[in-house]
Amino acid sequence: MDAYIIGVGATQVGEHFVRSLADLASEAVRAAFAHAPQLDAQHVGMVYVANALAETMASQSQLGPYLAAAAGLVGVPALRIEAAGASSGVALHQAVQAVQSGACAVAVVIGAEKVTDRLDAPLEAGLALAADAESEGIHGITLTGQWALLMRRYMHEHGYSMDAFAPFPVNAHANAAKNAQALYRFAISADKYRKANPIASPLNMLDCSTVADGAAAVIVASEAIARELPGPRIRVAGTSVATDTPTLGARRDPLDLVAARTSAQVALSQAQLSLNDVQVLELCDPHGIAAVLALESMGFYERGTAPREAADGAISPTGRTPLATAGGYKARGDVAGASGMYQVVELVRQLTGKAGPSQVAGARVALAQVLGGVGVTAATTVLVGEE
Repeated sequence: MDAYIIGVGATQVGEHFVRSLADLASEAVRAAFAHAPQLDAQHVGMVYVANALAETMASQSQLGPYLAAAAGLVGVPALRIEAAGASSGVALHQAVQAVQSGACAVAVVIGAEKVTDRLDAPLEAGLALAADAESEGIHGITLTGQWALLMRRYMHEHGYSMDAFAPFPVNAHANAAKNAQALYRFAISADKYRKANPIASPLNMLDCSTVADGAAAVIVASEAIARELPGPRIRVAGTSVATDTPTLGARRDPLDLVAARTSAQVALSQAQLSLNDVQVLELCDPHGIAAVLALESMGFYERGTAPREAADGAISPTGRTPLATAGGYKARGDVAGASGMYQVVELVRQLTGKAGPSQVAGARVALAQVLGGVGVTAATTVLVGEE
C-alpha cells in the first residue's frame, strides 16, 4: 500500500520569544489541514511528534499528547520521536510505515523546536547530547567542533582551502532571500564569507547555521484518501533509517558518512529509482562540509569533487543537484529535530510547482535527508510527484 503526503504547513523560522512550543505546532498543523479541509481529528489514526530538545529547552516531556492536544487532535494516539537532528525523518518513516501497513489511514507528523528563549550555554549542552557522552561530550567538544575537525581533515586530504566551501552558504542565502519563512533573508558573497569571523576553525560565522524556533507539519494518508483529493499527489516512494557508530574517532573513515549512504540506497531502491533520477535535494547542511560529505557519501559526486562542482553551479536551482532551495539549515534556519519537516514542506512545494523564484524546472523526484549528530542517524525520504 502506497503512502501519500496530502498536506504540509510550517511557521516562520525565527526567534519566537512570545510564542510557545504548542502555539507554533498548532499553527503548522492548521496550515497542513488547510490543504485537506475535508479531514479532521476523527480521521487521524496516529500523531508523531519529532523533537530533539524539549526536556532541556522547553522543560516538557510527554510531547506527543501535549502537542497533539494543542493542535486539536485530542485523544489521538501520539508519541514523540527523538533522534537528535534526524528526529523528523525518523518520525516520517514511522508514519509512512503505519499507513503502508494499514495500521491507520491518516497520520500527522509534527516537527517542533523552541530554543531561543534559553541562554547559549544550555543550548550548546543540549545539542552536544547528540555526541557520545563518554568519549566525546566529556571533553567538551560540540557538534560544530566535530564538523570543523572533519572539514580540516577534508582540506588536508584533497588540497582545498576554506574558501572552497563558500558556494554552499552563498547558495543557501541566495535562495533564502526569496523565502518569506526563512530566518536570514539576505544574500552574501564569497568575499563576505572569506572575511567572516572564525567560530571553530576552519568554520567561520557564515559557514555555521543558527538554531532557531519553528514548527512544520505533514499529513500522510493512504492512496485511497489521496485519490479523493483534487490536484497533484505526492507519493512517498521510499523512506529509510540507518545508523553508524556514535563515536567519530571510532569510525574507519570519518569522511565517509556510512549511514547517509545506506539510508539513501535503501530509500531509492524502495522507490525503484537511482541518484540520477533525483532532481532536487534537501540535506543536513548546517555547514558546507556537512553537505559535501553527504553528497559524496551518497554518490552524487566522486570523493573530493563536491566543492568544485558547487563552484561550477551544480547546487543552484538550475544545476545538476539543486540544494537548499529554501535556504537550507544555514539560511532558512536550523530547527534541530524539526528540520526534516521543513525539508519535506519545501520539497512538496517544489514537486507541485509552488516554490516561487527558486523553483526547479520540471521537478518530479526529490530526496530529503536529515542527520542526527555527525552522521550517527540518517533518515532519507524519496518523494515523487504524480499528476
